[in-house]
Amino acid sequence: MTVCLTESERENIRHLVYLAREEDLGGGDITGRILPADLRATGRFIAREPMVLCGGVLLDTVAKEYNEMIEMILWQEEGAFLEAGDIIAEWTGPAWAVLAAERVALNFLQRLSGIATMTRKFVNAVEGTGAAIYDTRKTTPGWRQIEKYAVRVGGGKNHRRGLYDSVMVKDNHLHAMLAGGIPHPLREIGPDLEELRKEIEHDGFVEVEIDQLSQLPDALKLPVDIILLDNMMPDKLVKAVRMRDEAGLKGKVELEASGGISLRRVREVAETGVERISCGSITHSAPAADIALDIEVQKKVASEKRWND
Repeated sequence: MTVCLTESERENIRHLVYLAREEDLGGGDITGRILPADLRATGRFIAREPMVLCGGVLLDTVAKEYNEMIEMILWQEEGAFLEAGDIIAEWTGPAWAVLAAERVALNFLQRLSGIATMTRKFVNAVEGTGAAIYDTRKTTPGWRQIEKYAVRVGGGKNHRRGLYDSVMVKDNHLHAMLAGGIPHPLREIGPDLEELRKEIEHDGFVEVEIDQLSQLPDALKLPVDIILLDNMMPDKLVKAVRMRDEAGLKGKVELEASGGISLRRVREVAETGVERISCGSITHSAPAADIALDIEVQKKVASEKRWND
């Protein structure tokens, strides 16, 4: 399955690459000055462990941010499963430029491939159950768009992008309403949800979170697309699915399980019959993939320009 970057994600990549270059390079690579300006090299990005590749699409953006003379060959497709030793891509150009850009490129590749790899493990674990794996807003500040892209590359699905595109009434909203003198929030927010639905985008949704089965009958009467079942054990999730189905809402209201769902127990959760499983761990706890850049000096090239203007 081909996963395409949205224009917003492309713009986010350009912005992040610029910030990363400024953060790392500053006024120039001091150590890199020991290298002859006309020395040419090829750097090969190599997987050091099995992984799902994500981030290859931004390697050329990183390279050109450092020096227009860096030429790239991308050997692997986004989402490809790689074995240790597989070559991901090659950069060929001035040695000082390739080495200067190395760390920033690896930071993006390792982080995004780590998320895609973790996501793929969760997706594989629930295969055949009918449940889909969704991300959350537990993302690195500023990186949300490309981390959500990495989730899609790994086979997962994106939850809401932020507070602006969907309606999601969480438990703290309900607690705040109780403290504000509204005794039964779930019984009273229906008209508000109808009005708020008019403000969301075409691909947005209305969702409400509950953490007790006793709240489900009221939640099922609301004009919602999704009900989030937070921190419920599998036996309660099974009951929730049955209650939803008996209310005649199967196919109309989806049920989403969430709350500390590990890779070890995600299959059990999926087999309860819920349609959605949201996992913050696929972004906030994904380990970086082990990727290296191996350098091979080739020849000299006539170029005195150290940095792009």
